[in-house]
Amino acid sequence: MGLVRAHASATRGLSADLLEEHGLTLNDYECLLRLTHAEGGQLRRVDLSRELLLTPSGITRLLEGLERAGYVERKNCDADARVAYAVLTQAGAEKLKQARRSHVASVREQFGARLSDEELATLASLLARLEAQANDEKEGACTVE
Repeated sequence: MGLVRAHASATRGLSADLLEEHGLTLNDYECLLRLTHAEGGQLRRVDLSRELLLTPSGITRLLEGLERAGYVERKNCDADARVAYAVLTQAGAEKLKQARRSHVASVREQFGARLSDEELATLASLLARLEAQANDEKEGACTVE
């Protein structure tokens, strides 16, 4: 129960800060961040939905808002009409750059006020381990033996 409440509190606070300062939700921010790190600034929409842990309809709603704002463009695949990409625009890269500094400060403020440097390092290590395990399980689920 503590994990669920801590997650809800952290995401609510971080999202509220991003929304107030930059007009972005936490999901918007993470979407732009993932596209920034993707090769060519683009990902298949289905892959992006998996990375963001969103349903197909959830990623559609998220990307529609980012497209209206001019931060992301939809690009169809010439070779396969079933495939569509989310492509980061220059405006999206600039928006992320503007939001990054204040978002990182917000994360530091929210967690640094409650945890010591040692506790933060431990938390980061534990979260990295859980993320790596989740990624291993996700990759293993697709493997046929």
